[in-house]
Amino acid sequence: MTKQMSYTKIENQLRPIFRERLDQAESVEDVKKFFVYTIQELLENAMGENGTVRFEDVCLDPDNEPGFALGPGITERPAFQEVWTDSDMSRIVGMFAETARNRYRRLEKNPAKTEAKMYHGHD
Repeated sequence: MTKQMSYTKIENQLRPIFRERLDQAESVEDVKKFFVYTIQELLENAMGENGTVRFEDVCLDPDNEPGFALGPGITERPAFQEVWTDSDMSRIVGMFAETARNRYRRLEKNPAKTEAKMYHGHD
């Protein structure tokens, strides 16, 4: 039987920070950026000293399943594969992606609200 790793401790540390960031997001670009920052931190914590994740290695992909994409700069690294295989990491990243996707869609549907926040007082 293979050993199943769990990263829920890191997930539980990042979840409130992530939700706060999303609540403060004023545009879909903010949502994308905050998703990437959170996944960078999650993966770097999980991979330890072998885990530098570049911004361009992660992206929110709200129009496609599973809602995110990871580039070869990260997926081809042994440290990542060790963390991703036989663990709950894909579930955790998927959960963060789903939360970000929901916020993304709310902001996308209501651009006037976003613009009002961004440009208040600039008539």
